[in-house]
Amino acid sequence: MRLPTTPATSLLRDLRSEVRQNNRGGRVILAVDGVDGAGKSTFADAFAEVVAEDGSAVYRASLDDFHRPRAERYARGRRSPEGFYLDSYDYATFRRVLIDPFRDGAQTGGATGFQLAAFDLQRDSPVEAAWVTAPRDAVLIVDGIFANRPELRGVWNWSVWLEVPEEIAFARMALRDGTDPDPAAETNARYRDGQALYFREARPRAEASVIVDNADLAHPRRVFLDYC
Repeated sequence: MRLPTTPATSLLRDLRSEVRQNNRGGRVILAVDGVDGAGKSTFADAFAEVVAEDGSAVYRASLDDFHRPRAERYARGRRSPEGFYLDSYDYATFRRVLIDPFRDGAQTGGATGFQLAAFDLQRDSPVEAAWVTAPRDAVLIVDGIFANRPELRGVWNWSVWLEVPEEIAFARMALRDGTDPDPAAETNARYRDGQALYFREARPRAEASVIVDNADLAHPRRVFLDYC
């Protein structure tokens, strides 16, 4: 079913066309990266609907469903920026139960099962394995912070970085999580400074295939880097 034409769906259709220029079939894995509050999940959900307009089989996953247990996440301290960046996610499980079998399905005719989630953050426990299969040609869209960190760069066929001013991102987080909307608040140091570590190590804006200004959720727009 074709979605109504809006500024958002028009942009997403342009991005879909760009993805398909180099990935016309087989298994394709796309990432939606950005800071907390950038609108990653909403953008990725909408992108999945637009990609499906052309008849593609589309699957959605989030890195938030591959967290490590609380004891591991906070081993460096509840407010540690290093702990936020280095210890939040279980990338080994992410690869083992989702990425590797999803890719393998291209060679097995879709027979290889994969798992779209492995951990329940609220319950702080693994989820019961639910294995999914897909046709030989399929698209997986994954949203999550730190998606363009060095150890994940080989995972994606294409990625988007959502650009949002810091004050807007923290205001969205405050509405969602009840946190302090002030980016400079001490209670936000774990997230603010953890993202700063990511920016310094990974340079995610430069690594992403596309940058999208997502400050206005209804009117996202593409941004082009100036290398001059």
